[in-house]
Amino acid sequence: MTPTRSRRRAAVAVTVAAAALLTASACSSNGGGTATDNAAPGFTFASGTATPGMVPDGAGPAMPGMTTPGAVTSAAGVPAAPAGPNAVTIDNFAFGPSSLTVKVGTTVTWTNRDEEPHTVVADDGSFRSPTLGNNATYTFTFSKAGSFAYVCSIHPFMHATVVVTR
Repeated sequence: MTPTRSRRRAAVAVTVAAAALLTASACSSNGGGTATDNAAPGFTFASGTATPGMVPDGAGPAMPGMTTPGAVTSAAGVPAAPAGPNAVTIDNFAFGPSSLTVKVGTTVTWTNRDEEPHTVVADDGSFRSPTLGNNATYTFTFSKAGSFAYVCSIHPFMHATVVVTR
């Protein structure tokens, strides 16, 4: 094999390895959002509230030590798991409980306990969280009755429902 051919093969091998690394990184670090999805950590949505540990789509990791008004945190500064009947935990690539029934006006809190990022996205578009990193929370207040199916847009096999009654 000639030196030029050997260098070409090496360059192709390096390119393939770099592409595989970039693909794996995009799948596991930020949900693969676009530049139009980016926002600064600690922002608040009209439909819900972002909290520490959140990784907005494509924006990278949240800044340590930042707090957001209304954030749920423990004394150690780590987001605390919400307790009570209006909490959904994301764990082992599943929403728990898979079906939650609440009354109109109830605020539901989702907490990501997985090491992988997740989102909470209503099938009907009524709510959409940013990408949630480990221990991040997202809240949404349901203002009308109905059945609201939702998924993780990163892992669409994850699905659940919130049923809102009067």
